[in-house]
Amino acid sequence: MKKLLVSLSVAAALFASAPVQAAEKLTVLLDWFTNPDHAPVITAQTLGFFEAEGLEVELIEPADPAMPPKLVAAGQGDIAISYQPTLHAHVEEGLPVSWVGTLVETPLNSLIVLKDGPIKELKDLKGKTIGFSVSGFEDAMLGQMLKSVGLSMDDVELVNVNFALSPALMSGQVDAVIGAYRNFELTQLEIEGKEGTAFFPEENGVPIFDELIYVVNKDQTDDPRFVKFLAAVEAATIYLTNHPEEAWNAFIEAYPHLNDELNKRAWADTLPRFAKRPGSLDEGRYQRFAEFMAEAGLISKVVPVDTYAVEIR
Repeated sequence: MKKLLVSLSVAAALFASAPVQAAEKLTVLLDWFTNPDHAPVITAQTLGFFEAEGLEVELIEPADPAMPPKLVAAGQGDIAISYQPTLHAHVEEGLPVSWVGTLVETPLNSLIVLKDGPIKELKDLKGKTIGFSVSGFEDAMLGQMLKSVGLSMDDVELVNVNFALSPALMSGQVDAVIGAYRNFELTQLEIEGKEGTAFFPEENGVPIFDELIYVVNKDQTDDPRFVKFLAAVEAATIYLTNHPEEAWNAFIEAYPHLNDELNKRAWADTLPRFAKRPGSLDEGRYQRFAEFMAEAGLISKVVPVDTYAVEIR
């Protein structure tokens, strides 16, 4: 607590010279319940980085995780946290949304097996059962991973485990799970007395992609509040990188129900994956991934990146 108070005092001193003016309100729709994946945004909120930019930010957890980009497209929110694969799908559907920044710049998605189980390499999946939660992108990702070792979807049996990935794996209901987050499920298995092994899609045939991104209404990318938002998030990410313990203390003070071993370890595990330059766009990454999705049949055509992603200044 002493460290947190010192950090807050330092932050207050840094921001004391900022001009006093009415804060501009901004609504951010999260992709899921608040968790360590949102650390830069939470740090910006709890330690005053939004306030320093003259923003009053409201963070809203979704009742339905599929809705935030759709709400933003309908003008019922300013910024939505979403996923790069979802963005490509929404562009295909004609939803008027645009990328303006990145939160987590590497995949978190993975295929996980039990370390003491029979699967030591991806090729050992032949004839095995694989649990999944969401069809579509996860199918395409798994198919590409299998293809990288000479297998196909016909070589495995898929089982819908309804988001109970870790329990299904630990109970032996399935031999592997696809769609498990490497910064959560691996730790959850260990806490439950099991050790897992993760196979990463970006190391097994799938183009690298951004896991979490910021999207806005396509017709509002010139909103000056978004520049301030990204500046605050960038400053908070650097602070988080330099002072992870102080940022964690502020996080659990704001969300005490998340103060447990799983979230604390996820906080540290996710730290290297946050975008240090959240407003910088890698057009090649988005082009390559769109081509992958088109080849997998998830979208019908590849459109220019600049039609759905913009660097704002």
